Order: sequence, then C-alpha cells, then structure tokens
Amino acid sequence: MSNNNYPARALWIERPGEAGLREQRIEPPAEGEVTVKTLFSGISRGTERVVFTGAVPERERASMRAPFQEGDLPGPLKYGYSSVGRVEAGEPALQGRTVFCLYPHQSRYVVPREAVIALPAGVPPKRGLLAANMETAVNAAWDGGLTVGSRVVVVGAGIVGLLVAYLAGLVPGTSVAVIDTNPAKLAACRALGIEATGRPAFTPDIVFEASASQGGLQSALDIAGLETRIVVLSWFGDTPVELALGGAFHSKRLTIASSQVGHVAPDKRPRWSHRQRLGLAVSLLADARLDGLINGTTPFADLPARYERILLHADDTLCHAVDYADEP
Repeated sequence: MSNNNYPARALWIERPGEAGLREQRIEPPAEGEVTVKTLFSGISRGTERVVFTGAVPERERASMRAPFQEGDLPGPLKYGYSSVGRVEAGEPALQGRTVFCLYPHQSRYVVPREAVIALPAGVPPKRGLLAANMETAVNAAWDGGLTVGSRVVVVGAGIVGLLVAYLAGLVPGTSVAVIDTNPAKLAACRALGIEATGRPAFTPDIVFEASASQGGLQSALDIAGLETRIVVLSWFGDTPVELALGGAFHSKRLTIASSQVGHVAPDKRPRWSHRQRLGLAVSLLADARLDGLINGTTPFADLPARYERILLHADDTLCHAVDYADEP
C-alpha cells in the first residue's frame, strides 16, 4: 500500500474557530495493525465545541487529549473520537469487517488491531457512531449507582443525556423523566419511550445533568430530593459556573459528583478495562430506535465549511454524522 494509491484526508482545527482538511500520509499496516477505510465519523458536539472554540483550560489540555490525536490544544490539531469504517488491510481475521474506532475525523487510517472493535451483526455502520457516547452513558450509569427501581431525572436531552435515559429505562422498575427546553429534542425522548416533562412527577434518587448550561445544572439541584445524587456530565471548559448553594443544598444533604469517560467508574475499575466497557457499549446498540438519535449528516468534503455551524448553531442536532462515501 502506498500513500499515492490510498490517499487520506483529515479535519484539522488550525486555530480556535477555524478548521480545514489536510492530506495525511498513510503507511502500509505493520504486523498487528489494520488499515481502516472510514464510512462515517460522528461529531460529539459538546466536547468538540469546547475544543474548536479554544475553551479547554490550559491545565486540562493533557487530560483532554483524544486517542490518536495529532497536534496539541489549542491547535493546530486533529480531534474526534467516533469513527466507523471497514478494515481493508492488515489482520486477516478483521479484513472486510465493519469496525468502530476512537479516531478523529479522517478518511483512512492505520491503527493497532486492538484499537478497533467489530460491530455486531444487526448494528449498521451509522448507528455504530453512537458507541463512544453510549460508553460515556454506561460510565455515567455506573457513577450514578443506577439500580432496580431507581427514580431518575435527566436534565438535558442531548445525545449523552438521551442515552443515559435510555439505559435507565432498560433497568426493571425504574422511573425516568427527561427535562429540556428544546421541544424538538423532547420528541426524541418520546421515540425512545421516555417521559419528556417540564418537571418530573416524582422525587428523583439520581439526577444526571447533561445540559451543558449553568441553568440546567441549577435546575438539577433544585429538583433533587433528600440526599439525591447529582451526576454532572456537562463539560464547561473554561466557562465559570455559578450555583445558588444557599438554599436547600445543605439541608437536603445533596451530593454533586462528576462523571467522565476517561476513567472507568471506581466500583468497576478493578475488574473492567476500557476495552471491555467499550465492548459493552457496542453490544447495547442493537435497538433500531437508536437510529433516531442520528439526525444530521454532512459529506466529509463539506465539513470545514459547516463545522462551526454544526457545533455552535445546530441546536436540534443530536448526533451529527460525517459521510465519507465520496472519499477515494
């Protein structure tokens, strides 16, 4: 394989607020590696918005590195972590398989075979893009202590919030409600069989905050009951957040906990690896109703021109797919 025969391009954030495509050099796969021809990549609007706008605090830049990222924050760099493609060279057992990989937006790439995981039969390539967000949702469910009979409220009907609500709804005996100010996103809740409401009809045991807004986080505290656990999934970057903690925060003995996918949840960490957790996430994508969470598609060649709008202005978008059908 040569770069001339197998050209590749990647999306690079050249500087905060500016993105473009660059040619990438692709070498033949060495032993233990595979070459993946990308079919789709997925845009994680929350995280990629913070990266694109240069809002990652300097002290957090190392911890925010994506797998296979090139370059450094604030740029130039290529960033992203949701890619589905077909293995076209390398490990014989994987050739021709459709696989998921935590890789930036790039048309073709070479990675160690351990970096890809084959999609199960019945999970189409585009739905496979949800694997990274599903893994985040799985970790959040673990961090929140989700159990049989839990009463759950999710504040924020973005892709991660909806997947958390979806997982909660699979647990026997749970009550699940989602709060969001955007009616279009609440319609996606109903398609998944989840209650969409302005205020839940029950006092929650767990509140998952995934709104990426100060108001959403305050709402999560306001609706909490006695000793409710508030699990914060939002990533605010360098934006300060002010909360009113002078009300019932102490008398209710509320707990605010962070959840972040970079580490396996503490009670699972001794027994679960990152790859095992990702494998679980991929296995949970068998439900065709999840296809409704992918409600935007852009050809890869058009991505630089549309990237800012997708990240900053497409408020009705849940998971936005990038289509590589026209890439060689």
